[in-house]
Amino acid sequence: MSSLLDVIQNEIEVLIVEDEIVLALALEVSLNEMGFSVSSIESNAIDTLSFLNKKHPDIILMDINLNDSIDGIQLAKQVWDRYKIPIVFLTSYCNDRVIKKAMQCEPYGYLIKPCKDKEVKATLLAALHKHRYFFQTKKHQEISEFIFLEENLKFDTINKRLYKNNKQIKLTKNEIKLFEIMSQKAGEVVSFDTISSYIYRQTLFDMGKLRTLVYRLKQKLQTNPFENIYDMGYKLKVLK
Repeated sequence: MSSLLDVIQNEIEVLIVEDEIVLALALEVSLNEMGFSVSSIESNAIDTLSFLNKKHPDIILMDINLNDSIDGIQLAKQVWDRYKIPIVFLTSYCNDRVIKKAMQCEPYGYLIKPCKDKEVKATLLAALHKHRYFFQTKKHQEISEFIFLEENLKFDTINKRLYKNNKQIKLTKNEIKLFEIMSQKAGEVVSFDTISSYIYRQTLFDMGKLRTLVYRLKQKLQTNPFENIYDMGYKLKVLK
């Protein structure tokens, strides 16, 4: 395994999520001088998630108090759940309540503004080392938990993988989300509204989009793992 100092020479990409543009630009300059590469500067949750749908940085420096309906802590939880990118919080608030709330997201580090360059560098290096070690270890200790479905299908709820006849089926992000929400209540009816809101993050659901997703998945699998309960929702066809 190469050292983190070697990796820095290859330009680790850092995403800055900060709504104070002057501070963000100053941080970008400092990071560049340290050998890091800033992949982008974002100021709110929507733009951050949109960027991450296209590109995955190595680590994220995220301000807790974004001037947005979603604060940095809420955004960090979404980012970690979806992308498993390590996050270091950057904030001017250090009271016990804020720190306790932030720690619930299990960040890889916590920096208090104003912070020195050497503190930023040390925290990023430690976070990257911890993240790399965790996932290297996880590869050797991977655990699976399956839900067994009809037609020789099974879904690994931990690693988010679907198998047919013990062969892994490649799923799109939305297909994975569909199996995720359905497996939370395996064998029970999950409403169309709940499914659509989880997949598309929209207040009003589009039944046409959901039906198209299920239809394409049915074509891919050559079987339909979901039972349509009229006017109610879908449920997984769990093997009895």
